[in-house]
Amino acid sequence: MNITVETHSHTLASGHAYSTMKDMIQSAKEKGLEAIAFTEHAPLMPGTCGNYYFQNFRVIPREHDGIKIMMGVELNILNEAGEVDFAEDFLKTMDIVIASVHTPCYSGEHSKDTITEAYVNTMKNPCIDIIGHPDDSRFPIHYEVLVKAAKENGTLLEVNNSSLSPISFRRGGAENVREMLELCKKYQVPVTLGSDAHIEFDVGNCAYSKPLLKSCDFPEELVANTSLDKLQTFLRKG
Repeated sequence: MNITVETHSHTLASGHAYSTMKDMIQSAKEKGLEAIAFTEHAPLMPGTCGNYYFQNFRVIPREHDGIKIMMGVELNILNEAGEVDFAEDFLKTMDIVIASVHTPCYSGEHSKDTITEAYVNTMKNPCIDIIGHPDDSRFPIHYEVLVKAAKENGTLLEVNNSSLSPISFRRGGAENVREMLELCKKYQVPVTLGSDAHIEFDVGNCAYSKPLLKSCDFPEELVANTSLDKLQTFLRKG
């Protein structure tokens, strides 16, 4: 399985990442990728960039040095109502939109029912393409409900390589992702493999996610980012 599109990455603009956009593009080229999505943390994440950063995407070329570029955001899911940092009208201007639960930003209860409700309501937002790292046992999920809601709303679920790393601060990643993948197979729900790179060396890194998919005998046809053309059929804007 060849992953050719990086769907989740962060540059210096996110505040706790360490490489420039140019560095990340160069890394993508060296690794033979076709495209990279820059998905900086949305404004309610402490230390990240402000609204004006996201409003100025028009100045960024969508191709550089042979690498296609997508400009987007990793939103913060704020509560069980599925509220996020940006309004739908603004999200429509972006190439790709991820929504994730992050400890500093989520204000709802941490029960399995409530976290699942938050994800389900978030997926009803017609501008959100991907649910980021739904794999952290600190935010427990009813995975069958999550996967069925993803299918109903046409939302991609992310297999986040960073969550599977031995140095990850998230908990229960491998066990939770395995459960999610088995259900995605059962219900024919597509996923995307994102590195969640916060430094250029991790761009396109699937060192932990690809072996897990292989151990689950997960079908390649349900992996959205094996080509840019394929990925675009799953994105809300096409």
